[in-house]
Amino acid sequence: MTGKTILVMGGAHVDRRGRIAGETTPGASNPGGWFVEAGGGAFNAARNLSRLGHAVRLVSPRGGDADGEIVAAAAAAAGIEDTPFTFLDRATPSYTAIIERDGNLVIALADMELYRLFSPRRLQQRAMREAVATAGLILTDANLPAETLAAMAKAAADARVPIAGIAISPAKVVRFEKTLSTLAFLFMNEAEARALTGAAPEHPADWPKALRAAGLAAGVVTRGGRGVIAFDATGAALVTPPEIPALGDVTGAGDSLASGFVSAWLAGRDLGEALRHGVAAAAITVRSPLAVAEEMSQAALAAALSLVPRAEWMA
Repeated sequence: MTGKTILVMGGAHVDRRGRIAGETTPGASNPGGWFVEAGGGAFNAARNLSRLGHAVRLVSPRGGDADGEIVAAAAAAAGIEDTPFTFLDRATPSYTAIIERDGNLVIALADMELYRLFSPRRLQQRAMREAVATAGLILTDANLPAETLAAMAKAAADARVPIAGIAISPAKVVRFEKTLSTLAFLFMNEAEARALTGAAPEHPADWPKALRAAGLAAGVVTRGGRGVIAFDATGAALVTPPEIPALGDVTGAGDSLASGFVSAWLAGRDLGEALRHGVAAAAITVRSPLAVAEEMSQAALAAALSLVPRAEWMA
């Protein structure tokens, strides 16, 4: 499976991040600066996976504009096979965020209307059917419509190809509700897990039970700088992230965790080790000012892994 292409279908757009230079003053003008780069949950994970040595193919809607060229250039730089659906008269989706001086998110605005045009009918095209059938794994995100995610999950099941998802946000994760039982893993944070389950466990060990009750067989829940939980049919594990002395930007941390986890899982690692690899990948990313750290590699991952504690298995 590790020698096959990872087929990524989901968000690939432009991120605009404004970083506040001093203390944040709500309701007022704050000095700071802007940074623009390619982004998107699925695309961030795709670039990390490519830099970790995997063959990756990207399929995502794109506009015929300068922002679309930014995405294409980033895909080429990461060594990804880029096969977009291009709409020449449309604007490429974008995500605009305001970041505090310490790297934490204040607020964000997502202009993602173009993703609505990635309909289930796209998956019926011969090239798409062949791409699904020959993939080693499908990775998608909740930027796509719920009906497309459902059709994608069915196509993956018919082809006996595992499919994993990235939650993106509390508002979007519910698009996975009808496909939860088909996912090999769903990557989310606690806010997204609450939106999916309606639960708010006081103890992290209770998340697997709540998510299984919602229909999810396996998943990963991040909790900021606190312990990250992963569960599947074999059990549940928790890994505490190492302290990061110099936080760059938390943007993309969850996507890199997903890529590190998936890379290790495809290589046959067990749940606890896959989670450790995910935490190590996230640690590399949060030290970088970029959503996808340029230094991401198997060598960098091995170095970061040495700082990640062993997984704690939970009852």
